[in-house]
Amino acid sequence: MPSEQTPLFDTIALSPTADHIAPDGSEVRPLVALPGGSMAHFTLPAGAVSVAVAHRGLDEAWYFISGRGHMWRAAGGRAEIVDLVPGLSITIPAGTGFQFRADEDEPLTAIGFTLPPWPGPEAVYPVDGAWPPTGVARTVI
Repeated sequence: MPSEQTPLFDTIALSPTADHIAPDGSEVRPLVALPGGSMAHFTLPAGAVSVAVAHRGLDEAWYFISGRGHMWRAAGGRAEIVDLVPGLSITIPAGTGFQFRADEDEPLTAIGFTLPPWPGPEAVYPVDGAWPPTGVARTVI
């Protein structure tokens, strides 16, 4: 019989459709979470450009699984744009402005981890980005 200290197991399958729209405008399918962090699947449609944002008090790491595109990140007087390809991983430390765009031929998809767990849209604030966004976030998680 489990004790009060035994953690509960969690198992979540990837939803076939987006559950939410992130503050940056990407489609979100939440995955598992633990007290230290949470994981989600993100999709940016082909040809789309996200809204530029930064996080308050939360770090994020992304691993790109399909599509191609570009990511702009800026913090502490440093800015860069990196080519996004499957197999690439990046970090987005708290306070880092970021914006990403998908190439025209296919959606850009990634798995992201937030540390601590995603608290909600209050963790995000808008920043000036590298490109004009193609849309505005509709409903945020």
